[in-house]
Amino acid sequence: MKRILVSALLMTGMIGIAGAQVKKEELKTGNAQSPEAETSVTIGGKQVWIFYHAPSVRGRKMFGGAGALQPDDTVWRLGADYATVLHTDADLDINGLAVLKGDYTLYIDLDKGKWKLIVNKELMNGARHQWGINRDGSTTNDPAKEVGRAAMTMGKPASLVETQKITLSAAGAKGKLLVEFENVTASVPFTVK
Repeated sequence: MKRILVSALLMTGMIGIAGAQVKKEELKTGNAQSPEAETSVTIGGKQVWIFYHAPSVRGRKMFGGAGALQPDDTVWRLGADYATVLHTDADLDINGLAVLKGDYTLYIDLDKGKWKLIVNKELMNGARHQWGINRDGSTTNDPAKEVGRAAMTMGKPASLVETQKITLSAAGAKGKLLVEFENVTASVPFTVK
C-alpha cells in the first residue's frame, strides 16, 4: 500500500511538472550582448511561441567552414544563454515531425550546411532551466531526449543579419518558422493538427 501511495504521489508530481508551462520571466538573463527575444503566432485559436536570446555577429564568422564559431557538423543551441524554448498549445506537424502540445527546447544540427531543426523534450537541468551550452563548448542537446529532427530549407538573406532573428508566421492552419543570422536563412513549415 505504501508503494502504491508513493507511486501515485510521484506520478501526480510528474504530471504537474509536464503540464506546467515555462515561465518566460525565469528565462531572462539581462545579457545586453544577447538580449531576450520572442516570436509568437496564433493559429486556429492556439498559440505557438519561441523565446530565445539573440546573439550578434560582432565581426565574427558564425557558420560554415574553417574558423567558424559554430562549425559544420555540430549542434548549435539556436541562440545564446538558456536553450531556446518552443511552447505550443496545439499538436504540430513540423515538416513531418509530430510534436505534441507542450514545451520543448530547440537546437539546430548544422549538417554540412543542410540544417535540421532539433526538437528536444528536456527543459530543466535539475532545478534550473536548461542552459544551451556545456562548459566544454558542446550543446546541452541530449539525442536520447529528442522528439526528432526536421529538415529546413536553406537560403541567404539580402544582406548580413547582425543579430539573430527567429520569426513565426501563419497563413490559415499552416505556419513557418524562419531563422535568420549572419549570411544564412533557414526555414521549416509546420501545421496545427
